[in-house]
Amino acid sequence: MRQESRGLLYGWILAVFEGLFPILSQFILRYMGSLYAYAFSITVAMFFLLGYLAFRRKLSELFCKEALFDLFMTALLINLIFVLIFAGLRYTTAANVSVILIMQLFFAWLYFNVLGPEKLGVLPTIGAFLMALGGIIVVFPEDFHFNRGDLLVLLAAAIAPVANFFQKRAREYVSAETVLAFRNTVAIPILLLLAWFFDPPLQEASLLHALPYILLNGFLVFTIAKILWVEALHLTSITKLSAMVSLIPLFTLLFAWVIMGEVPTLRQLAGAVPVIVGAVLIGQKEQA
Repeated sequence: MRQESRGLLYGWILAVFEGLFPILSQFILRYMGSLYAYAFSITVAMFFLLGYLAFRRKLSELFCKEALFDLFMTALLINLIFVLIFAGLRYTTAANVSVILIMQLFFAWLYFNVLGPEKLGVLPTIGAFLMALGGIIVVFPEDFHFNRGDLLVLLAAAIAPVANFFQKRAREYVSAETVLAFRNTVAIPILLLLAWFFDPPLQEASLLHALPYILLNGFLVFTIAKILWVEALHLTSITKLSAMVSLIPLFTLLFAWVIMGEVPTLRQLAGAVPVIVGAVLIGQKEQA
């Protein structure tokens, strides 16, 4: 399998795991605030990742001089993205956030195709924007009103491709596990500090009730899926991988139907069509 195809396959697989994120998070948020939920989930991931690096005797990669700047920039920007998203959620809805975050495809296309060296062929470009259109149709809320919270999330979407650029560059020198372990280690104290100030006080009983979902979230979403994300960035273009984000709402719909009995609407099913067609087109051989 050629490198590009392998990267897109990773995109499909990670979309399955990322599709579980809203479901698992919904269970966790019954017991604690969103910042605590995120901080504990990536703490689980950090232990898995550091354990793996220790087992493979790769802990020294955390101090790789060639990758250090890119690792710090990745950690800084990923933290900033999540702070903006959580700040935006104080003023807007989760549905609005889902729609706006798909805009990261537009910014990736602008930065790396219009202004940068990544040039997609005609069919992959059409496919990428079909996927974005379908993703927006799937998650578009009935009462969308643009507000200041949406502006914060839009800023997060604009930063996301830049964070992916630094992750992609760091991966040239160190493993995906190292990239993620570094960014999580930097993020955790910042998130816990923010949670202390902005989330409701945490109760021990609530933490114990949420623990099974935190462990699943930390392992499936913030370890396996994120490793696949960094590996896919290494193998394919940022723009193509940004388009694959549009697959995630489809898998969330499927899991919500199977696990929670939430039947998708006709509009959401219709939105799946351009996503799937776009996914086929984006994998076509690039043309000049």
